[in-house]
Amino acid sequence: MAQKILIIGGVALGPKAACRAKRLDPTADITLIDQDSIISYGGCGIPYYVCGDVAEAEGLRSTSFHSLRDAVYFAREKGFTVRTGTRALKIDRQKKELLVKDLLSGQEEVLAYDKLVLATGSIPFVPPIPGVEADNIFTVSNIHQAVAIKKRLSSGQTGKAVILGGGAIGLEMAEAMADLWGAETTVVEMMDQILPRIIDRNIATMARHHLEEKGVIVHTSERAVAFTVENGRVTGVQTDKRHLDADLVILSAGVRPNSQLAREAGLAIGAFGGIVVNKRMQTSDPCIYAGGDCVEMEDLISGGSTYAPLGSLANRQGRVIGSNLTGRQETFDGVIGSFIIKLFDNCVAKTGLSLAAAKAQGFDALAAFVVQADKAHFYPDSGMLFMQMVVEKKSQRVLGVQGIGPNNGSLLARISAVAGMLKYKPAVQDIANLEFPYSPPYAAAMDIINVLANTAQNILEGRNMPIDQEEFLQRLADRQADHTLFLDVRAAAQGAPLAEKFGPHWLNIPNDQLRERLDELPADREIVLVCNAGSRSYDAMCILQNSGRSTLNLQGGIGGLKRAGIIL
Repeated sequence: MAQKILIIGGVALGPKAACRAKRLDPTADITLIDQDSIISYGGCGIPYYVCGDVAEAEGLRSTSFHSLRDAVYFAREKGFTVRTGTRALKIDRQKKELLVKDLLSGQEEVLAYDKLVLATGSIPFVPPIPGVEADNIFTVSNIHQAVAIKKRLSSGQTGKAVILGGGAIGLEMAEAMADLWGAETTVVEMMDQILPRIIDRNIATMARHHLEEKGVIVHTSERAVAFTVENGRVTGVQTDKRHLDADLVILSAGVRPNSQLAREAGLAIGAFGGIVVNKRMQTSDPCIYAGGDCVEMEDLISGGSTYAPLGSLANRQGRVIGSNLTGRQETFDGVIGSFIIKLFDNCVAKTGLSLAAAKAQGFDALAAFVVQADKAHFYPDSGMLFMQMVVEKKSQRVLGVQGIGPNNGSLLARISAVAGMLKYKPAVQDIANLEFPYSPPYAAAMDIINVLANTAQNILEGRNMPIDQEEFLQRLADRQADHTLFLDVRAAAQGAPLAEKFGPHWLNIPNDQLRERLDELPADREIVLVCNAGSRSYDAMCILQNSGRSTLNLQGGIGGLKRAGIIL
């Protein structure tokens, strides 16, 4: 007798699980249901549809060979049934039955199953702000919202857009508004940085500066408290600090697992509100599987639970579920936490934990920060990568890597190389000797990832004593009361103007003169060493440490400060 498989949810994981199961067991009776009329689309591509990179909404629903993924396609090409406009109401686990409702006719029906898959996705968080129901206030939750947003933008009536939330979707939508449509775009983020809980403040500051260079206004540590509404249409956003005119508002304050159906069925729910699954993607009921945005997974770095709503994870989990529905024993071990976002002609990426996240999860960790060209420094058209590595001090285990750089694939290549290793708990030395393909048009002979690991090792062994941008700027601001001396080891053409500006607190001695001029340096002051990127200042540190002086090295140097929009 054919196995009856019901799948609730038809965007990413559901179709993948159904296709895989049907390939492995052609006799299986598979029905996929979804309350929407449109299924199987690339939700992560919505910002790129809005900005015009994807010309038509159907592009998000099409295969690589231009077939539209609708109910007819799945029936004819894949051999399973799709019922759209059908809502799942209740799971009876004892009877193995699912109560559904046809949204067009209102008729309810009971469907039997042998195996059930929950692919119910996520729900956008809508903040309880007065006026939030007004026209022209959107979430970016589905393809219908995307079409509506683009229609409003293309009408030419959106001069000013406000985006609430500086996470990935919010920033992608900010680029779409400002770049293609020329709207005056403002991002409001309640945390003290953009991309909070994803990357560290130094990289976030660089990303913010790039957005501002492109005309996007960014306000952090600020939250919306009300909407101004006229004739049912939003005209402005009132924050706790200012009023912002707005013709269109995007709510991008994150998503929550859509786990209510599972909760009502008595399935285990985790701390993030997601469905708890094992490595085979089974829920607390072994006949019910779940995956995608509605589940929690193990964080393979910390060992705890995490919530990671990403289409890439949903597709991979869907394949595992499809295999296991037919009797295989495949596993999905957990997530590393890899991320990348395009911001105009730059990109930001990370894998594993940020320094802030590592410390919050109990790791005694440090960060190494390096600036280096993405190609051989002598090769034309090289761009600069600004990258940070997070390392546990005692074990020297690499916990994560992040960075910002040109949108040319160079940053993605480095992040991906480390992402593939983090599951196996590599040490700094493993990354220091990681082999990369080398040719001057693509990389330096000593790749930036190798240099990052070498820098981290020098810090761990006490040979490189770093100071980050925030502490450096604080010391510079307090220089009249502080006993710090800032030693600029760049050439006179670069260092002399700052020596003149900051007077006796800033000294310029080029690195090639340092050994002969040691007597100019006081023995009773801590010396902060400065160069363009941090490498020459490290060389200077080795010289001065040998002379018994106390030194600190500005990570990323003046180049890192400039990348963050800080001009001394």
